[in-house]
Amino acid sequence: IASMITVREFDDKHSIVMATEKGTVKKTNLSLFSNIRKKGIIAINIREDDRLIAATLTDGNNDIFIATSDGFAIRFNENEVSEMGRSATGVRGITLRESDKVVGMQVVPSEQTTVLVICENGFGKRTPFEEFRLTGRRGKGIIAIKTSERNGKVVNAIVVDEKDDVMLITVSGMMVRTPVSGIPIVGRNTQGVRVINLKEDDKLTSMTTV
Repeated sequence: IASMITVREFDDKHSIVMATEKGTVKKTNLSLFSNIRKKGIIAINIREDDRLIAATLTDGNNDIFIATSDGFAIRFNENEVSEMGRSATGVRGITLRESDKVVGMQVVPSEQTTVLVICENGFGKRTPFEEFRLTGRRGKGIIAIKTSERNGKVVNAIVVDEKDDVMLITVSGMMVRTPVSGIPIVGRNTQGVRVINLKEDDKLTSMTTV
């Protein structure tokens, strides 16, 4: 399971936006998922060397924010992604650099405040959302955080509010809940600060807002 979405009804005023590890995005009207079968129905056609990373609900008036493991991110308006049928593959959302991959995708209102980036070695930071300028789909993105041996690859990058908490989960199963307000706000071209102390052989594997 890559993602779960709760809905009150399968109306035609909302869509589901999906993103894959190789940088593909797809938008499908929510009403097309109304006839669920016991074995499920196709939501997106995934290529053999790809996998679904995230899926989220949108009302058609938001930006799409995609983050990669090497510390890059792209922001573009969702109107650049036309609605497609359930069996379609989707279109290019971000052009990845060699050996890079998508680790997170969000559909966010443009008035959001900061982006929280967390790396596998327990480092992270917040950056003003306005520093991620609105660009076109298919771009290579801009630096969200400088990755290195010190902080490791990016686990996820999510748009947060000052009142949010985040839940951090490690490979060994340790879970830590921490307030977003305690993580400093710094520029994009930095490595961040230590957010969680990890054992020598442990790494962060997941982050979500609470």
